[in-house]
Amino acid sequence: MDIKGAIRAHALSLGFDACRFASAETNPALADRLREWLAEGAHGDMDWMAETAERRASPTALWPAARSVVMLGLNYGPASNPLATLRNRDLGTISVYARHRDYHDVIKGRLKQLAAFIIKRVGGGEVKVFVDTAPVMEKPLAQSSGLGWQGKHTNLVSREFGSWLFLGAIFTDIDLDPDPPEPDHCGSCRNCLDACPTDAFIGPYRLDARRCISYLTIENKGPIPRDFRAAIGNRIYGCDDCLAVCPWNKFAQTTREAKLAARPDLENPPLAELVRLDDAGFRALFSGSPIKRIGRARFIRNVLVAIGNSGDPALAAEAERLLRDDDPLVRGAAVWALARLAPQRLVALQPLFASDPDETVREEWAKETHQGKI
Repeated sequence: MDIKGAIRAHALSLGFDACRFASAETNPALADRLREWLAEGAHGDMDWMAETAERRASPTALWPAARSVVMLGLNYGPASNPLATLRNRDLGTISVYARHRDYHDVIKGRLKQLAAFIIKRVGGGEVKVFVDTAPVMEKPLAQSSGLGWQGKHTNLVSREFGSWLFLGAIFTDIDLDPDPPEPDHCGSCRNCLDACPTDAFIGPYRLDARRCISYLTIENKGPIPRDFRAAIGNRIYGCDDCLAVCPWNKFAQTTREAKLAARPDLENPPLAELVRLDDAGFRALFSGSPIKRIGRARFIRNVLVAIGNSGDPALAAEAERLLRDDDPLVRGAAVWALARLAPQRLVALQPLFASDPDETVREEWAKETHQGKI
């Protein structure tokens, strides 16, 4: 068996669903587009994107010795429609990728096993493995390798797995013939662009992260901008709308990886239970989950926005309780939620809480009680 065939066969035996090969020399236009996107400020507060831009430009910029890239895909396709819980506002909707064990933990060990196999098979060489934690442009590399193509929503689309592929990469100084790239198959379709609740797409293939619900609920460290809170609905961690509406999902398959099967308690968790999590409870519930990295305050902020959008007056008591929370991020979100569910109760509580020591919380009180909101 040739070396590429041997690598591909071993990758599949390790549980990967796709394996393709690309050159470490990428199109210089990628670096230009990245610089333009950063210059527009579309990366928001993700300063690390700008700080690593030069190294992110191509594999050889990150590692000059790189000659080839082995791109791996692991299918995490859901068993049911990921947008179903959007219809029940008393339940939280968590992005498909975060409903199970952290994919970094699942993929990285297998990448190391495959990298060791490559060195042994070739009889030498060097390798470096990456899974979404280094300045690597995985999606363009995946398209270059033929694993899929970047759709108009900027995410990878696969003819075999639709929108649901986790990506991993192995850089090597070994010369491996690249596979042909995958052409764009989006055509005139704009389902993903039209589905975005916050109009985060500047145009096809152009995303403004500052408007994206995934950014707002995960990367954003401060209060969620008021203009987007209603549109977030009950999405409490990430958003799958643009992925889920892609017509290529007709070929998608449910993941065969048991570690990526959705946890039942994270498929449609009740907001009334999540909002009561203290720090210890949050860490226990999300142990081994990517959700754990945002911390309890940001997560409860998200839950409170969902509660404010729920239209359920029974949840007002939970928002009121959190007006006393230790974290100002939580207190500010609680003000907004209570104003949506029990505005007169908020007015009655104003003398007790409106002089909050945190400026952002005081601003929430002022906007909800002094600008015609109530």
